[in-house]
Amino acid sequence: MRTWNKDIINKVDKEVELMGWVAVRRDHGKIIFIDLRDKTGINQLVFIPVKSEQSSDKNNVYEKANTLRPEWVIKIRGEVKKRPKGMENNNLKTGEYEIEVKDLEILNEAKTPPFSLDTDGYDINEETRMAYRYLDLRRQRLQKNLKARFQIIKFIRDYLTEKEFTEIETPIITKSTPEGARDYIIPARLQPGKFYALPQSPQQYKQLLMVAGTERYFQIARCFRDEDTRGDRQPEFTQLDIEMSFITQEEIMELIEEMFLNLVKKLYPEKKIKLASDGRIIRMSYKDAMEKYGSDKPDIRDNKDDKNELAFLFVVDFPMFEWKENEKRWDAAHHPFTQPKVKDAIEFQKLFKENPAKILAEQYDFVLNGFEVGGGSIRIHNSELLQAVFEAMGNKAKDIQEKFGHLLEAFNYGVPPHGGIAPGIDRLIMILENEPNIREVIAFPKTGDGRDLMMNAPSEIDKEQLKDLGLEIKNKE
Repeated sequence: MRTWNKDIINKVDKEVELMGWVAVRRDHGKIIFIDLRDKTGINQLVFIPVKSEQSSDKNNVYEKANTLRPEWVIKIRGEVKKRPKGMENNNLKTGEYEIEVKDLEILNEAKTPPFSLDTDGYDINEETRMAYRYLDLRRQRLQKNLKARFQIIKFIRDYLTEKEFTEIETPIITKSTPEGARDYIIPARLQPGKFYALPQSPQQYKQLLMVAGTERYFQIARCFRDEDTRGDRQPEFTQLDIEMSFITQEEIMELIEEMFLNLVKKLYPEKKIKLASDGRIIRMSYKDAMEKYGSDKPDIRDNKDDKNELAFLFVVDFPMFEWKENEKRWDAAHHPFTQPKVKDAIEFQKLFKENPAKILAEQYDFVLNGFEVGGGSIRIHNSELLQAVFEAMGNKAKDIQEKFGHLLEAFNYGVPPHGGIAPGIDRLIMILENEPNIREVIAFPKTGDGRDLMMNAPSEIDKEQLKDLGLEIKNKE
């Protein structure tokens, strides 16, 4: 039966069977040392030649070991021994032990990798790393990041489950609606000339789940936005999507505060968290943030060079609208479903006519070390007010009905007051793991310009597929 590398510390003088990859080979005289890597760590294997008359089997094992090269996949059987005094490796958890190999099986040979796998990889060209991502992921740093991602998501799931939330999946192919970024669109073969879209977020679905009486929903949601990429953005990304009924802004922030402070304390105990004098996450108005820092996501750490300092921040009281000069119209600063600080549609229309810039929204952003790691709001739950907001943004009644009629109709059937927030999983892990961009914490990310070099995507599709979809490609003028 296979033994994990990490478990040999409990098997001194016992025989074990290990499997993994050849990480490093070292020849000391006639003795061959191999560092064997599996997902749990590294062990040192020892191959010692013997006189042929003593054991031809052992010599065969030694001769096989002499052919081993980095990244070959092997299986060994051997006896766990304590390393000689002074030969321990304090950098390894198993550094006090080694395995005297009795049997060796080569499961698969490997070509020489295009880059070294025993470094952190930061100095390697990104395009090369992305083209061979399955090799890049073998390095310890990236394995650590993937494990951290799993542990963070598990913590969140467990926490929200205890708080009476229900995890619900929402559709990936849906309707294209204006939500602030370009949609990725999908042609509908069975309805020629019509298209699905990949969701920028599950915004409308989670609100409809509140109409459905779910009350407390969450999802580790995949989201898609066709926009220019940056170090902290990707064409597809993952967010923690949360929505609650009969809730206030303060209650949502308290939930997020408790969850993330406990997450850091449990999974990152070495981190120092900057808090207000009352032990809470600091809150700051949008106006104060802009006046003091010139940013709505300021980095308020005392020492920005200290990678173990975390400064969470809630930014509140955002303006409801912003002026779009190129379109000559007012648009929602967050999204049109955000509740403006008004009591009804009549008051909203009055204030909008007087000065749209002065209308505040029940919107809040969650900031960490100068990055927006989440945004949310209390939602409009009155169909007349929602209609008025759409009209104020320049939408015609016909367009509103076509794009949002399903939501307005649902609001006629007893919708509760509700609100939510959507922290970004990738960006959060990037900061907690002290990585320079989110590509370092995603298993198979796109490059900075949105390409998958490993799968060669995006790519062309053949003429038959286009014909089947009723599409043709025209050169962009």
